[in-house]
Amino acid sequence: MDDLDEKLLAALAADSSTSTSRLARRFKVARSTVQARIERLERNKVISGYTIRLGEAVTLRRIRGTVLLQVEPRATPAVLQRLRTMTEVEACHTTTGRVDLILSLSVETTQALDETLDEIGTIPGVRTTESLIHLTTKFDRRI
Repeated sequence: MDDLDEKLLAALAADSSTSTSRLARRFKVARSTVQARIERLERNKVISGYTIRLGEAVTLRRIRGTVLLQVEPRATPAVLQRLRTMTEVEACHTTTGRVDLILSLSVETTQALDETLDEIGTIPGVRTTESLIHLTTKFDRRI
């Protein structure tokens, strides 16, 4: 990857709907060059897809949280399989230290949060859970 690839990735990460024509003008290259670069980045799995970023009208009213899980030895694959089916779980990370998994949750109501936490706690192989509710986002570099 060269400087143009890096610039294209940064621009698409900021707004994936930016047209190839606009990117070409911004970086002073031919539109066909931009298109070829993007296609190559997709083919090489540098870009794995495009998505939308929800605006404040939606995100401000959602309740977000982090759940720390301790899992029984050798139960992680089954626990992960169950977590994948739960749409409230946006991300799951393995970790080192006193917990085995870190989950990111997003729900509409406190009742939905309570139900989700209860469901996670009943998954066979989950030893303990600790939930942390997000209050105010002071900054987010992903935005």
